[in-house]
Amino acid sequence: MDKQEAGQDIRPDVPKTAILVGAGQRGHGYSYYAATFPKELKIVGVCEPRDYHRDYEATLHRIPPENVFKDWKKAAERDKFADCVFICTPDRLHKGPAIAFAKKGYHILLEKPMAATEEDCKEIVSAVKENNVILSVCHVMRYMSWVKKVKEIIDSGEIGEVVNINHTEPVGYYHFAHCFVRGNWHKEEDSSFSLLVKCCHDVDLICYWMSKKCNKVSSFGNLSHFHKTDKPAGSTRRCLDCPDTVQSSCPYSAKKIYLDMVEKGHKGWPASVLCDVVDIENITDALKKGPYGKCVYINDNDVMSHQVVNMQFEGGATATLQMVAFTSKISEREVKIYGTKGEITVRHGALPPVRVFNFLTQKSVSHFAQESMIVSPLGGNDGADYNTIKAFLKALRNEDQTEIETGPDETLASHLLCFAAERARIENRVLNRNSKGEFE
Repeated sequence: MDKQEAGQDIRPDVPKTAILVGAGQRGHGYSYYAATFPKELKIVGVCEPRDYHRDYEATLHRIPPENVFKDWKKAAERDKFADCVFICTPDRLHKGPAIAFAKKGYHILLEKPMAATEEDCKEIVSAVKENNVILSVCHVMRYMSWVKKVKEIIDSGEIGEVVNINHTEPVGYYHFAHCFVRGNWHKEEDSSFSLLVKCCHDVDLICYWMSKKCNKVSSFGNLSHFHKTDKPAGSTRRCLDCPDTVQSSCPYSAKKIYLDMVEKGHKGWPASVLCDVVDIENITDALKKGPYGKCVYINDNDVMSHQVVNMQFEGGATATLQMVAFTSKISEREVKIYGTKGEITVRHGALPPVRVFNFLTQKSVSHFAQESMIVSPLGGNDGADYNTIKAFLKALRNEDQTEIETGPDETLASHLLCFAAERARIENRVLNRNSKGEFE
């Protein structure tokens, strides 16, 4: 058996080279792998329209000036000068660079969601297959240890046949306000619908655990509370102009979410999204002028604040996904998986995160899944960001797409299910998968 057959890295001492396309928060996090593990990865190019972020990455990775671009199209026009690209542009700007770099033969690490429309997703998958390049879409949750532990338990047969999955994604009240009322994902035409943007992870996990095709889907949702009719009496268009009496009774006050946090010394997310240099002066200026200082009740946001998706899989198994904005916890999923011989309970963020109850023995077993100890910015999502990059680089070294948890086919299938769920919500009906694998 050779090294590749044994699942070992081929030439692990030779770093792979990458171009960073989009140097925002996610792009910086992924590319930081090169600064931490220079023997495995080297960033040799950056494409970013914003001067501060582009210059930061160029300095951090010592990128030569000829490989520093404002526009990714300039890099794509060049002869291939790296092994891969990290595409971390806004959601609606994924398709262009993904297809262009695939045609040049670059392997691709693509931030989720794959794209904002069903057709764009299909075109990306076609491009990577036609050009024989490796694609990893950043469904980072598949690399979380508790997720893998759940999959291991299911596959072992310990709970028998899975008959139902009940999965809740608690978005978090101020997280939703930050991202989906004031932020980049507040309006569907600028990004996409919230189920895809926030919960394509969760739909993917349900499909991963079920290991079956979904045959039917329905969905219901609503945009609650963030309307002009819910605007508190006496409030103003901007939070910093609101009277103290109003601010003190508003959980969505931008002063509380951003300015008070910075005053307490917290300079990370979400304050770090507002300005390049996080301090009181810059945050105050951003709240006075930018979108994050606007009242949440008079914005033009139109995406769902809560939604439920019902699914039926081959063989009759069912699943329910609940996305809820109005929660105290942020993205600490709660999962119940019901089998014919037992059940699994997951409380992400709790210890232990995974419990299994066996119907035969009438006993519960706790599983303490080991999370990565990698620190920020690679430590995002309990170290899953680090594991995502690590798996991608191993796939490149071994020239083996199977090293990656979410390649083109798996990702496309779960994305198409998201699009079908949203269409079912809009059209108020059940969609069925036909013989061609499409929902109608």
